[in-house]
Amino acid sequence: MPTISQFYGIKISINPNDHNPPHFHVKYAEFEAQVCMKDGQILAGILPPKARALTEEWRILNIDALLENWQLMIDFKNLKNIKGLI
Repeated sequence: MPTISQFYGIKISINPNDHNPPHFHVKYAEFEAQVCMKDGQILAGILPPKARALTEEWRILNIDALLENWQLMIDFKNLKNIKGLI
């Protein structure tokens, strides 16, 4: 599963074999979650509050790039890296 962004110990990836709705995977320490790209809802898993807030801030800033990557995945093309939070 390719990592498309990293920041503050948070890794964001998209699984090329995934299904709708468009979502990404988050890993932070021992926590993992799947987050809906469009509304930020946690579809599965759990994140601590600080990691959840940082992930949501990043998602909002990068919604267009995330959805573009989802389409690239569907088209069997290479995903683009997305800048993390600074």
